[in-house]
Amino acid sequence: MGTIRGLYERFRHLIHEGFKFLVIGAIGTVVTFGVANGLHGVGPYKAITIATILATVVTYLGNRHWTFRKRQGQGTTRESIIFFVLNGIGLFIFYGCIWLIKDVAGLKTQLWYNFALVVGTGLGMLFRFWSYRKWVWLAPADTPVLSPAESDEDRAQDLAAMVGAAPVSHHMISHNGVSHNGVSHHAATNHNGSNHAGSNYNGARPAARPRTPGAHRRTR
Repeated sequence: MGTIRGLYERFRHLIHEGFKFLVIGAIGTVVTFGVANGLHGVGPYKAITIATILATVVTYLGNRHWTFRKRQGQGTTRESIIFFVLNGIGLFIFYGCIWLIKDVAGLKTQLWYNFALVVGTGLGMLFRFWSYRKWVWLAPADTPVLSPAESDEDRAQDLAAMVGAAPVSHHMISHNGVSHNGVSHHAATNHNGSNHAGSNYNGARPAARPRTPGAHRRTR
C-alpha cells in the first residue's frame, strides 16, 4: 500500500490532468467521427479537415477552462495560435493514417476509413497531451510536475512497521550522539566498555607502576 500511495503522490498532477484530457478528448473524438463520417461524400481529406477544425474549437475551450486551468498560459492570443498550430500537426497525423490505409494499402471502404481515424486519434491525442503541457499551458513555478518520490529507506521503514519491526538506519542517531530510543551512541561503541583512549577489554585502567622507596627524597 505504501508503494502504491507513493506512486500516486508522485504522479498525482499527471493523473488528474490526464483524466480530464481524456474526457475532453472523448468529446472531441465524437465530434471528429460524426463530422468526418457525415461529410465523407465530399472526400476523406476534406471531411477530416472540417471535422478537425470543429473538434479543435471544442477541445480548446475544454482544455483551457478545465483540464489545464491551473497552469500558466502564454497569453490568450499566443496560446491560441500555438494550440491551433499543434492541432494542425495533429491533422497531418490524420492525413498520414488515411494515406497509409486508403492510398498505400488500397483499403477504401468506410470501415477502413474509420480504422484510420481511430489510429490517427490515438496518435494525435498522445502528441497533443505532451505538446499542450510543454508549449501551451505550462506548470506553475510553485507546482512540481512530479511530487518527490518516497525514498527506499522510507519504504523499508513502512514495510517494517507493517510487520512490527523498525529497521535501524543512520537517521536514528541524532547529531549529539543519542539515538531516538534514548541510548547513547558512544556508550555502545563496544560491548565490554572499551573507549577511544585504548582501554583494555575488561574496562579497567592499567595498573600503576610501583614507586621505589625514597626515589623522590632529596639527597643531602
